Amino acid sequence: MQHTPSTMRSSTLLLRRMGARGLASKAPGSANLDWGNLGFQARPVNNYVRYNWKEGSWGEGSLIPDGMVTVHALSNALNYGQAVFEGLKAYHCADGTVCAFNPQANHARISGGCERLFMPEVSKDLFISGIEKVIRENAEFIPPHGTGGALYIRPLLFGHGAQLGLGPAPEYQLVFACNPVGAYYKGGLEGVDALVVENFDRAAPKGVGNVKVAGNYAPDVLPSKEAKGKGFSVCLYLDAATHSYVEEFSTSNFIGITEDNTVVAPMSPSILKSTTKGVVLQAAKDMGMKVEERPVKWEEVRGLKEVAACGTAVVLTPMNSITRGTEVVKFQGHDTISKLYDAVTGMQTGELPDPHGYRHHVAL
Repeated sequence: MQHTPSTMRSSTLLLRRMGARGLASKAPGSANLDWGNLGFQARPVNNYVRYNWKEGSWGEGSLIPDGMVTVHALSNALNYGQAVFEGLKAYHCADGTVCAFNPQANHARISGGCERLFMPEVSKDLFISGIEKVIRENAEFIPPHGTGGALYIRPLLFGHGAQLGLGPAPEYQLVFACNPVGAYYKGGLEGVDALVVENFDRAAPKGVGNVKVAGNYAPDVLPSKEAKGKGFSVCLYLDAATHSYVEEFSTSNFIGITEDNTVVAPMSPSILKSTTKGVVLQAAKDMGMKVEERPVKWEEVRGLKEVAACGTAVVLTPMNSITRGTEVVKFQGHDTISKLYDAVTGMQTGELPDPHGYRHHVAL
């Protein structure tokens, strides 16, 4: 990463002043945006927050006003895929406060990714501090309470610096990007149709499917494009070894509801542990429902009354049907999924109690 001394001094000074600036931050929802029609797309904001690791330690941090980073063409992230990322949201809550939702789970997951890809440790204090700072820098871009929107935050960690051979990178960057996003559903949950992918696998046994590695997602671009061309909204992957067990959707975990109202979530060493799924399953337990995390055979899908994709962007997306070859498995609506969705979104926005301490308050 190339910086001039004056640029580094200026950006570092800005970051040091962020605490003072936060006291004068604009109110959530004060940016000039159409809050009812945000969608899920990239938009300009004030600043991202960046930390650089070099020679064994993380630097003090700097601001990125234009969202751009410059890296050497021989960087590990570009050539060898040494990059992990996270996704979480911050909300303007019912009581007027701003909260990041469940950031401790994201820290735990990125820590696992760092270990697997042999990247430097990110302490919990640094991770939470970066989240808080990017929220303060962009407070006016937090959608106001009641619009259904949130400030989406993406922590991204990648190896950079000139390196020709495979090995640990000379430097690493941890970037906290953010973007205002709108409510995915307006007027209630809407079901979609999924297609089982037969010609491609998502992750190999003992591979990196269980960590949020950037390279896990690029292989889904082609299958998803092909599926959408056939009229399907999302792909469902089975296990790579036998194609007998359900693993996960393109970018989301799989959740099923049985006829006796048991919540079933597939378990496999190659499934990414969704932070949202953990909240959904705990909400189900709190509602008195039985929860099972275990291997789920494809044949069992035929007997489920409800199925949903579970992830940060949408929380829960109900499935109307899942097609595998000539077989079409249809489901019986999404009444239970809707109840779980309402429970989780209520906690996120502060409209319901937070008995498990998911909401992390951020002082502006």
